[in-house]
Amino acid sequence: MQTLANWDGGPGPWILFFPLIWAAVIVGVVTLLRRTVWRGRGRGPGAGPDAQSPITVLGHRFASGEIDEDEYWRRLSVLDEQFGRAAGGRGKKGGAA
Repeated sequence: MQTLANWDGGPGPWILFFPLIWAAVIVGVVTLLRRTVWRGRGRGPGAGPDAQSPITVLGHRFASGEIDEDEYWRRLSVLDEQFGRAAGGRGKKGGAA
């Protein structure tokens, strides 16, 4: 009786099929882990719950050109009193942003 594993005295072309199955399993596991477990990891320090704080949103609006510099500093002074600066004791108009 001839079987697929012992075709004409050797393993035959089916021996190439098994590494392809293992490669598909590994790719599937990595894809599953990337979509679930690893999704929340590897983010920078600004990706936490403070990523959408009012001061951060104000900075993004200024950087994108929605508001001018005077408006930025005026709103920042109000937010500074209420929320405090995340960067710590820098002056209001000095230093690099």
